[in-house]
Amino acid sequence: MAFPTNKVFYKGIGSGDAHTTTTGIFHMLSNYEWDVKAIITLASFMENYGEFWLVVQLCLSNPLAKSRAHLKQIHDMLERVEALKPRFEAGANLFKAMLDLTHFIVRFKDLPKQYISPDTPELVTATTLIPTAVYWIIRSIGACASILINLIGTVHEHITPTTEAWELSSLAHKISDIHDRLKLQLDLCNHHINEKKQVEAYLKTARFMEATQTDNTKPLKQLIYLKDDQLPLYECITKNRVSIDVLKEKTVLLLISDLDVQTDELAVLDQMYREAKLYPNRAESQYEVVWIPMVPNKATPWTQENQSKFETLRNMMPWYSVFHPSLLDPAAIKYIKEVWHFNHKPLLVVMDPQGRTVNTNALHMMWIWGSVAFPFTSMREEALWREETWTIELLADSIEPDIYSWISEGKYICLYGGEDLEWTQRFTTTAQAVTRKAGIQLEMLYVGKSNPGEKVRKNNDVIRANHLSHVLPDLTLVWFFWVRLESMLYSKLQHEKSFDEDPILNEIKVMLTYDGSEQGWAVICRGSNDWMRRCDGITLLTSLTEYSEWEDVAQNQGFLPALNDYLEARSTPYHCNRLILHGTTGNVLDRVVCVECGRSMEKLLLFRCCTD
Repeated sequence: MAFPTNKVFYKGIGSGDAHTTTTGIFHMLSNYEWDVKAIITLASFMENYGEFWLVVQLCLSNPLAKSRAHLKQIHDMLERVEALKPRFEAGANLFKAMLDLTHFIVRFKDLPKQYISPDTPELVTATTLIPTAVYWIIRSIGACASILINLIGTVHEHITPTTEAWELSSLAHKISDIHDRLKLQLDLCNHHINEKKQVEAYLKTARFMEATQTDNTKPLKQLIYLKDDQLPLYECITKNRVSIDVLKEKTVLLLISDLDVQTDELAVLDQMYREAKLYPNRAESQYEVVWIPMVPNKATPWTQENQSKFETLRNMMPWYSVFHPSLLDPAAIKYIKEVWHFNHKPLLVVMDPQGRTVNTNALHMMWIWGSVAFPFTSMREEALWREETWTIELLADSIEPDIYSWISEGKYICLYGGEDLEWTQRFTTTAQAVTRKAGIQLEMLYVGKSNPGEKVRKNNDVIRANHLSHVLPDLTLVWFFWVRLESMLYSKLQHEKSFDEDPILNEIKVMLTYDGSEQGWAVICRGSNDWMRRCDGITLLTSLTEYSEWEDVAQNQGFLPALNDYLEARSTPYHCNRLILHGTTGNVLDRVVCVECGRSMEKLLLFRCCTD
């Protein structure tokens, strides 16, 4: 339905007060929706007065505009343009405010109906406010038109612009206030729509990831980068961007972490990965690793500091990486957090060549067995545990290569730890003196404490300087010793093993309990077949100091059996301990029993930075 826009002003402007004029225009436009009412009124105003505003702005600099002013018979008024400038500026500001407000009104009509319904609270509030907004747009246009008519009609009269300029400014303020309120509601509506879209995208991603696939590149593209216009991966060795197709038909380990991943973890993974790739024909080398960096959401600005940190970490890795975090879709990030339960701690998600997720965190398997755990499935994990017993090889793994020589030579081996340097010095000197007297060879290895700090570093220096025992060459290996133990705990519990039924699990718990105490501790064994004797540091040191009391038994029955019997005879009433789990490889346990009294331990939260 066409509407003669000039009627808006020629039928009502100046014929009464502003409210009457506005309601009169409303009546003429009663068949139109609210946004159309505002647009028609603005168009009518521009049709009648647009040229006037243009001439006013250009007449002093443009000859054509000046000639046009003479034809329109407004040249006399333009001679007073400096005096009228406040009115012109106020009118221009008001008109811009009306255009902005009309733009927002139209944007509400364009909101996608599939994501927001008319009864959504944010949209209801806006819908209630829009008629008021249109009323003040039309009323402001009427005010502008009336003032222009007065200007043209009173060119020879003395003009006082202050009152009219103030009126236009007041209307502009009113329009701006409504604009801000509508903008808030539009932002809320768009937020609602984006949430709906994200839920829709997340459900689509979840359905796709859980559907049967025949090609691993399809779910990888769903996670990393669904479009084909960019190469989403970065090959860290060649420094080139590559396609996801390089991972086709391979087992893929997705290393998921934020930018605060520990360099210790990366260093150990790096070594395991490089060792596996030295033998490309072996089954356990047939996998690739891709780093997926989880960074703050897109609402958080990506700073140069973030970029530098990201590039530094990426350049430390010998495997593939997502080229940039922005290539991760928000739906994929939500899936990683909600389905794979990423929460700050690194994950190693395993996807087989067919695109099936076969393990949502194989990091503990990697820490325990390295690439031997390939293909990193639960079945493989169970098979590996069936082959294990509680021996020095399982406990120490490859942290000290000489251990295997000590075993083959029939030497006694002692692993000990803690941060008490005084106890360490007394224990090592006493143990060496006793074993010399007993005529046996003893090799000792200090493994410090989990999350090793400056105390462990200083202890290493003192032990080396005084030749008290062997030490691990760097703190990364100390960290790795303890994270392997914690990984064993989670691996066992993940397969529903219990402390009472599984002797390995119980010994792991005891070792972690020792680490949670402030005292030293030690385990002693001979060879790979003997069960290891472990004890807290004070009791063991006292027993060694009293060696003369059980020396004859040691000569007859053997050193370890005699030590074991003496320790059992000296056992004291229950002295309960604490178990501190750092949560590196799994979730917090629901229930743990004390290794001494067997009662359930109380679960507390511990926040600790550095105790050195």
